Amino acid sequence: MVKNAGMTEVSTGIDVLRRENFARLQGCRVGLITNHTGLTREGLATIDVLHQAPGVSLEALFGPEHGIRGDHDENVADGVDGKTELVVYSLFGARTQPTSEQLTGLDTLVFDIQDIGCRFYTYLSTLGNILEAASTHGQRVIVLDRPNPITGAHPEGPLAESDALSFVAYHPIPVRHGLTLGELARLIYAEKRLTCPLEIVSCENWNRGDWYDATGLLWTNPSPNMRRLSAAALYPGIGLLEFTNVSVGRGTDTPFEIFGAPYLDPRAFASALNTENLPGVRFIPLTFTPATSVFAGEVCGGVQIFIADRECLNAVQVGITIAVTLLRLYPHDWQPEKLKTLLCCNAAYERLLEGAAPEAITAGWAKDLVGYADRVLPYLLYTARIGAKEER
Repeated sequence: MVKNAGMTEVSTGIDVLRRENFARLQGCRVGLITNHTGLTREGLATIDVLHQAPGVSLEALFGPEHGIRGDHDENVADGVDGKTELVVYSLFGARTQPTSEQLTGLDTLVFDIQDIGCRFYTYLSTLGNILEAASTHGQRVIVLDRPNPITGAHPEGPLAESDALSFVAYHPIPVRHGLTLGELARLIYAEKRLTCPLEIVSCENWNRGDWYDATGLLWTNPSPNMRRLSAAALYPGIGLLEFTNVSVGRGTDTPFEIFGAPYLDPRAFASALNTENLPGVRFIPLTFTPATSVFAGEVCGGVQIFIADRECLNAVQVGITIAVTLLRLYPHDWQPEKLKTLLCCNAAYERLLEGAAPEAITAGWAKDLVGYADRVLPYLLYTARIGAKEER
């Protein structure tokens, strides 16, 4: 079952800015933080639109993880944009925040990047670092907002603990955070008590419950391995596991939609997962051989994850159930230690090691999600409230 089958004419922040004839940027010297996902509804690059905008002086570009064109899967160096001949400063490599020298002469920083709604997807960390840098060096920040492609209705997973914060866990929010980057900017700004002038150019005609395929916007892979909306829907759960010794499908045609390792028996593993009767998903046994990344060139047994009803899907619950099953069936093969890197919740990790059932682990953060919904309410831009799905 798929809701929101019809499409609405969603306008993103850059579309609204164009319609306003760039009034907010008149006479400004601008630094643009963007990548290949910064596009108008018609598919024009935000870089080119701002570079050609009358009364606007686009002075520098800043690129996040995967680079300004989205084609890197490693650290990215500084460079020059071939079309505009503007300098491009990388914010993923030698630095993750602009330096004072790079910001000299700029009065406004414009942010336009498509997020996918998951805490450890690092574009939100880049946004936070931009807000911090602007507060230190005196720039105004304008966020050109975009929809949350996996909806903004249902947060999932534990809140990141304060001692576990990092570039893949920038702020104490759940794994599936349920916000747009504009809303996250408002939350981070308030909770970190930042001081830069902040403006959000909101989307138009987007509702919290809308998936990306209801927006009418072009799908552009937000990163090299995020190739479909179904992968984005599963990523908060499957991505949790990828620092451990398993393949999450990198190096195949369907990253984050298949999962496995050389030590897995695909039929036994799929049967064990299907016995759990997780809402909205089924597991199909398969073998696959990643061309790159973890277990490159090795035959892996595993599962294809089929989304039967995405409205019922709780991806973090899926990830935790997989972790529990791995520990039960392959205690001498699976190495769970690095699960903590993205889970960011010691209590949940300890319950896993103690052999707790999946529902006992996920129940541990249910009250936190209720508190989170109250906490973020003042910063929401699209309809009144978010709410966690009821855990099974």
